[in-house]
Amino acid sequence: MLFWTALWRLDPFTSEVVRDLSFDNFRTLWEQDVYRRIALRTVGLAAAVTVTDAVLALPIAYYMAKVASPRTRGILVVAILTPLWASYLVKVYAWRIILAGEGPLNWALGPFGFDGPGYTTTGTWLVFSYLWLPFMILPIYAGLERIPDSLLEASSDLGAKGLATFRRVVFPLAFPAIVAGSIFSFSLTLGDYITPQLVSSTQFIGNVVFANVGVANNLPLAAAFATVPVVVMIAYLLVARRLGAFEAL
Repeated sequence: MLFWTALWRLDPFTSEVVRDLSFDNFRTLWEQDVYRRIALRTVGLAAAVTVTDAVLALPIAYYMAKVASPRTRGILVVAILTPLWASYLVKVYAWRIILAGEGPLNWALGPFGFDGPGYTTTGTWLVFSYLWLPFMILPIYAGLERIPDSLLEASSDLGAKGLATFRRVVFPLAFPAIVAGSIFSFSLTLGDYITPQLVSSTQFIGNVVFANVGVANNLPLAAAFATVPVVVMIAYLLVARRLGAFEAL
């Protein structure tokens, strides 16, 4: 129904949905620069959040899987899962307070002569990175846990130092798990509209879809724009499948 509705159009005089099939909405998205910028901005933010979470999650997951004792590992797993029990809106509103002009972040950075990002795209990136980090840690942790310790010991016996072992042994074996975790962070960022609406004034695909459904009442255009993240995710999943991400899930 989403794809079918995207082929309808809105009558400019009556504001009624006309169920004539055409590609006018997709032509509008392609020809108008504002929609192209919003789509690229959304994909770029999703990619930035995914890379950030991967960089943060890898050392945490490695410590949990290969260094921490069983008791410490259990505590860390609970600590990572606990934020997922809290309400999504509560966490976003908490970050809204943190990023406010007189919020805790500016208070902490003020003595050093810095200011927080505030309600900007950078602030949105921070909030998204926090929200989806557990979804990146857990798949990587599961992937690293399946790597036999004997491989790490063999690498050490052959003279490889810690960084070389990580680069040549750990990272290649954990890469499918990283890609699996990136599916969550990338797709969740791509389709979210609540966080950008609460902590930023920048427009993303989700905000435009929401505005066209609830305010402009242009359901066909909203449906057409909503197909963009669907197409992006189909391409992303095909690449992830080639990289072996589904075997890591």
